[in-house]
Amino acid sequence: MKLSKVQYEEIAKFITTLKPTRQCMRQLKARFPRQSQSTLLSIFSQEYQKHVKRTHGRHHAPESIRLYYSKYLHGIAEDPTAPVLLNLANEVDFSPALIARTILEHFLQVQDGVIPTKPVLNSMLRDPSLIPDPVLANQINQCIVNDCCNGPLVDCIKHSIGYEHEVLLREKLLEKNLAFLDEDQLRLKGYDKTPDFILEVPVAVEGHVIHWIESKASFGDECSHRMYLQDQFWSYWNRFGPGLVIYWFGFIEELDCHRERGILLKHEFPSDIVTLRGCMALEEEQGQEVEECKSEKSQEAQ
Repeated sequence: MKLSKVQYEEIAKFITTLKPTRQCMRQLKARFPRQSQSTLLSIFSQEYQKHVKRTHGRHHAPESIRLYYSKYLHGIAEDPTAPVLLNLANEVDFSPALIARTILEHFLQVQDGVIPTKPVLNSMLRDPSLIPDPVLANQINQCIVNDCCNGPLVDCIKHSIGYEHEVLLREKLLEKNLAFLDEDQLRLKGYDKTPDFILEVPVAVEGHVIHWIESKASFGDECSHRMYLQDQFWSYWNRFGPGLVIYWFGFIEELDCHRERGILLKHEFPSDIVTLRGCMALEEEQGQEVEECKSEKSQEAQ
């Protein structure tokens, strides 16, 4: 689904009024019923990540960490079953999963006297039952389950969705009988940075030659697309020639402005692919029509 920049900005503005909980998606869908759930979730996630980057330093200042930890201890002292950390995250307008990580890190530092390593933190966030304090373990779990933008659960979901759409793209290529090399095959050939699929025989899409296809299970906004152009797409173009990017959850239509330079954007697998075999068949058909026309004129002349 393609959105105009105006449509996208309207959604992004509404998102600033929402908290990063799973319940917020109901509000977003109710406000924009014509947009798909996947598109809205992708836009929400990207917009909230921008918010997290802007405010990360403030929430990780030593005085903020001490304040949050003090509020956490006070909250569980009053009612250890209440969603203290989740409420705290909503109060300070920050990601529940990231607040949970901050509190867990401070708890372990106070308990052990040393800053915990990232592997230790990550393992406890992935499996809160490893946390030695059962009350904190429950609080951490509540934050991870309710955060729709950050945390190990979200990371797993994003990875699965990305893989699912790569498989979908592979199936579409096979349906069209297009020969291709995937990332694993290209790495065996010595390539380090590659698109998801390189076509062994180029095709044409909407009059543009395509040598490679990249799958993005996300919405293409200005920020992410600019980053992908710089880090990936232009590198692919330099090495492999013009290509196609599929943003499965849509993109801002004004971003599709590099077609003449060799990068096309689509929100689904193109239905109008023209192959070399198809071109040859068309030329043969046109040649037969020309010959038949000549034959008819010759007969008329006689």
